[in-house]
Amino acid sequence: MRPDEVDGILAATLEDHRLSRGEKHAIEELLSADDVTPERLAYIRHRAFALAREQMPTHVAAQVLEWLEGVNKLLLPKPPKETSRAEVFFSPGPGCLDAISRNLRDANESVDICVFTITDDRLARAILEAHARGVKLRVVTDEDKAYDRGSDVFELASKGVEVRVDESEHHMHHKFALFDGNTVVTGSYNWTRSASTHNAENVLVTDDERLVKPYRRVFDDMWAKLKPHTGARR
Repeated sequence: MRPDEVDGILAATLEDHRLSRGEKHAIEELLSADDVTPERLAYIRHRAFALAREQMPTHVAAQVLEWLEGVNKLLLPKPPKETSRAEVFFSPGPGCLDAISRNLRDANESVDICVFTITDDRLARAILEAHARGVKLRVVTDEDKAYDRGSDVFELASKGVEVRVDESEHHMHHKFALFDGNTVVTGSYNWTRSASTHNAENVLVTDDERLVKPYRRVFDDMWAKLKPHTGARR
């Protein structure tokens, strides 16, 4: 529908300053047209306010209507952000490892890692490379697994990466990481070499804020409760 047609329908319903049942029906038909996108709906709403403003007898009344239009825009529900990234990878095979490594390489500001164990030296190197680039790194892991043979946690801590371990009697069994605060990598995948070469595992990568936000909250809560780790073995 052309802009002049929109104005014609709205102006016709405004003539007697009342919205009759028939006029409501006409507007409903206008809004149900196949070509009415959210952007077009916003335009129709704007034109309705513009036509009403032209009918205002005083400058103050027009200003009040302008204020009302501004508030109305704020109250309207905003469409959810479309997910620009949503990928799934599986192992055995390099898919999961490559997905994690790629996000470590691409991180510019921060990486928050919350994993049960880190024993894959390839991922440990990627973490240290990000650290060397000036990326702010925080690592949360399980205390028992930190002392396993082959664990890379203490090497990371000794080289300046901030590490905190969960010393509770229960396992910290999470396996997720946040990159620049806007992308989460999560799934069953442990950060071990066997997870890449032998295990049936999965990794999900997404920047959907509805999913990323809860992970940020959980990580920050855990980080605040745990004590810094010095990097010394017991």
